[in-house]
Amino acid sequence: MTVNAVRLNHAVLFVSDLDRSLEFYQQAFGMEVVAQEPRAQAAFLRLPRSANHHDLGLFGVGAQPPRPRGALGLYHLAWQVDTIDELVEARSTLLRLGALGGESSHGATKSIYGQDPDGNEFEVMWMLPRESWGEFEHSAPVERLDLAAETTRWSGVRTAAELVPLDAR
Repeated sequence: MTVNAVRLNHAVLFVSDLDRSLEFYQQAFGMEVVAQEPRAQAAFLRLPRSANHHDLGLFGVGAQPPRPRGALGLYHLAWQVDTIDELVEARSTLLRLGALGGESSHGATKSIYGQDPDGNEFEVMWMLPRESWGEFEHSAPVERLDLAAETTRWSGVRTAAELVPLDAR
């Protein structure tokens, strides 16, 4: 028997400066603080279009040496957007915040990457419509992202609703 999970509900990060991280995630993702626990130096944030209680938890632990890239542990979190146009907007936001780290095409997904103030990497990704996955159904290449061409091709196409189970629609 396996765990019958339907999706990852939220992530929790240890951060060095809780206030600085709160400001970053509010500016980058428009998250709202839904709960705080001062005794634990913790805050819980929700994305504007989320139905979750919280999508991200942050626990302030004070200054610590950064974990080297490639060390054991979490590599990155991935936040999905509904349209390729929102991916373009996300890229602009991360550029403005000095947080853009890279971009790539993984076939079925188009992605940009950033880092929060503590160096926690995250991905902002848009997924092609399921019927367009084709050869990428069972592969995930790492290729150069031509965001302008992808936007021309896919502008206005919404795909996040595809994640909602059919019986919940």
